[in-house]
Order: sequence, then structure tokens, then C-alpha cells
Amino acid sequence: MKIFNNISDCVLFVFIISLGVLCNGEEEISVAPMEKTEKEALYYTIQGFVGNWWNGSDLYPDPCGWTPIQGVSCDLYNGFWYVTALNIGPIQDNSLHCAPNPEFKPDLFRLKHLKSLSIFDCFVSPHNHPIPIPTDNWELLATNLVSLEFRSNPGLIGQIPTVFSDLRKLQSLVLLENGLTGELPTNIGNLIKLRRLVLAGSEFRGQIPENFGALFDLLILDLSRNSLSGTLPLNLGTLTSLLKLDLSNNQLEGQIGSEIGNLKNLTLLDLSKNKFSGGLTNSLQELSSLQELDLSNNPIGGDLLSVEWHRLQGLIFLDLSNMGLTGGVPESMIGLKRLRFLGLNENHLTGNLSPKLESLSSVSSLYLNGNNLTGELTFSEWFYGKMGRGFRAWNNPGLCYPDGLVSPTNHGPIGVRPCHQEVTTLRGFEFDPNLKPKLGNGNLNQKTQFMSSLGFSRYGVDGFWCVFVVETLMILLLESTLARGCGMPRILHQATNPGGMLDL
Repeated sequence: MKIFNNISDCVLFVFIISLGVLCNGEEEISVAPMEKTEKEALYYTIQGFVGNWWNGSDLYPDPCGWTPIQGVSCDLYNGFWYVTALNIGPIQDNSLHCAPNPEFKPDLFRLKHLKSLSIFDCFVSPHNHPIPIPTDNWELLATNLVSLEFRSNPGLIGQIPTVFSDLRKLQSLVLLENGLTGELPTNIGNLIKLRRLVLAGSEFRGQIPENFGALFDLLILDLSRNSLSGTLPLNLGTLTSLLKLDLSNNQLEGQIGSEIGNLKNLTLLDLSKNKFSGGLTNSLQELSSLQELDLSNNPIGGDLLSVEWHRLQGLIFLDLSNMGLTGGVPESMIGLKRLRFLGLNENHLTGNLSPKLESLSSVSSLYLNGNNLTGELTFSEWFYGKMGRGFRAWNNPGLCYPDGLVSPTNHGPIGVRPCHQEVTTLRGFEFDPNLKPKLGNGNLNQKTQFMSSLGFSRYGVDGFWCVFVVETLMILLLESTLARGCGMPRILHQATNPGGMLDL
């Protein structure tokens, strides 16, 4: 027996069935209520942050219905709405903004399905309204919470609660630019599911806990802008999943160990503004995925030759400034074809610069200023035009660029002198318009210019001619004194100048 006479009947039947299912689903979603205790917990929590004036009266039928709150997300569980994400702070124009005196209400911990909690720019007054992070009840959120963030809250003071270690499902812990102090809790190393750990821009002190090396799933570790001290943990090299490691702006010391070379997935390594020493480790060349490397402002010392730089093919940003580096600039850096920024300034580098550095086709900033580089810069005029102020080579007293390399319509490298001044002839005398001799300083330029004014070549005043000129001047001076000061006959004058050609 045929159920459908033709294809059109079949299509119509399927459409009707689908429409019925869709309508029933919408009806179910639209009438799904929020559990009363969940709604109360959310309202009291929000009032604690934004003030008691807020009552949610403009929401219909509830915060998870047709008019949701910006920053609040919900999911259905067993036919009821439950809050799964809460973001407090001026993230968007219509977000929930905090009151001048916000507080944590205990109702926060009644949101048992909460997966993500973010407090941004809420506790802003460390002097008028400082407040610590609650130290109790976090275990009530341990079942579902995967992301916990406190950003830009200078009024949030005290230490990191040790109870955070109970949040075993946590994948992201971000405590950024708050007023928190104290040492980093060692039990954070128990949060083995963490993929992002940011404890930056606060006043944390002490050493980096050794058991941070047990966070094998970690992708981002940022402990920058604190007052951390001591050496790098030896087991830091076990974090082989790391993509970004930022320990900058601390007081860390010691040598950068070879274990750093195990972090082959790193795209960013920033150890700048610390107290590291002991030279560059050649294990840096093992970081094959690296795109940004900043070791600047450390007394590391040593030279650049210990690293085979051409092996870091993905490198885009390289800052090795103010590190006390010596020796020359290795040609292996020429292999960094993707490099855009190279900072070697404020070191003690010596020697000549290879013209092959011009082959760094992607570079737009090349900082070499403040070194002891010497010789001629033989880069092309095109290179200087391309780089502009991105090429810095000043404060290298022995460095110059050849005359005629740069056309009159363009400028040479800023702060670098031409190698030879042009010398022109004027009325039979050699004259250098750019020479500014200083009397009494005894420099070679002063002497040679004076000899040139007497008709002698500035490059041939030595040996016989030098002695002859000096002796003649001494005789003339003595004769003048005797003749004018003492009234004696000018016998010496006649004997030395019988023709009177030098008569005074």
C-alpha cells in the first residue's frame, strides 16, 4: 500500500512534522523557569557588586529569559535555567558596573552550576575601600568552575586564598593587575588541569614554587610585573605544552638554564628586566616555534656567538638590548628572514657590521645604538630610506658611512658621521669648511691646518720640514726680542737673513 501518492505529499508531511517539533521546542524554552533559589542567589550577588538599587525589575520573565542581563549566561538543567557564567564590570556599554563600595555576598557560592566568574575593574580603591578575596566556600563551586578571573582591581588586597587549590576543574586562573601581595601559594601546583595561569601586575614576592612544574597542560604562564626573586625552577623545562612564558619585570637571578630548550612549543619567551647573568645558553636555539624573544635589561653578559640564530626561523621580535653583550654581531642573524624588530642597543658590541644585514627583508626596526661598533656602514641608500628612524646606530664613536653613498636629497643614518670630510682648495691653500679646530687642544687637525696655512701639504708635515719650520720660528722670536727689547745690533738677523727677506 502506498502511503504517499507523490513526492510533494511526502515533502509536505515532513515539513508539518518539523514545524510541530520546532514550535513545541520554542514553547518549552520560553516557559522554562529559573529555580527560585537560583534567582535569589543571582540577584543578591549582583546587588553586592553594583548596589541595592538593582532589582532586575526590567527583566522578563527572569535574567535568563527574553531580556537577559549583559554578562550573565545560563544553561538548562532538568527543565530549569541556571547561571553558568557571571561577568561583573565595564566589559561592554550595557554591562553591570560596580558601585563605589562593592562587596562579595555569600550568595555567590550558591550558584552551584557556575562555570566562569570574572570580576573586572570593580574594586578600584585600595585606600578608601580595600577588600580581600573571600577565603571560604570556594569548594562549593569546585564541581563546575573552570575559569576564575580578577582583572584590574587595585582595591582587591591580601593574599591568594589557599582554598583555590580545591578548584580541581579549574582550567584558567587569571589574577591580573590587582592589589594582591604575599608569596605564591605552592598548592596552586595541585590544579593540574590548568591551561592558563596569569598572576601578573601585583606585588607577589618570593620564589616561583617548584611544583608549578607539575602543571603539564599549561599553555600560558605569566608571572610578570611582580617582585619575585630567586632562580628559575629546574623543572620549568617539563612544561613542554607551554606556548607563552612571561616572567619579565621581576628580580629573578642566576643563569638561564639549558632546560629552557625543552619548551619547543614556545611562541613567546619574555625574561626581560630581571637580574639574570652567566651568558646566553645555546639551548635557546632549540626553541624552533619561537616568534618573540625578549631578554633585554639583564646583566647576562657574554657574546652572541653561543647561539645559532639562523635556527630560529620563525622569530619576529628579538630584543637583546642592555645586556652587557660583547663581541660582534654574528652573520647567523642574517638567516632570520621573518624578523621585524632587532634590538642590540646599549651593549658593548664591537667590530664591523656585515652589509648582509640588509637582506633581512622583513625588518623595520634595527637598533644598534650605544655600542662600540667601528668601520664603515656599507648599507645602500635604499636601505636607509626604507628604515628611516627605524635604523639607530648613534653613540658608536668609531662608526661612519662613506661619503657619496647618500644623495643630497636624502639623509644618511641619523647620528652617524661621514667617514671623510671633503677637502677643497682655496687660493692655493687647503681648506676644510667643516673643520673647527680648538686652540690649545694639541689635536692633529689643528696642527695640520696650521701647517697648510704656511704653504705645506697637511699630509707631508713631518721629518725635515717639521724641524725646519720650528727652528725658523724660534730664531725669529729670539731675534725680535733682542732687537726691540735690549737695543742690541741685529747681527743675528743679518747673519740668518742676509737678503733681509724676513725683516721684521
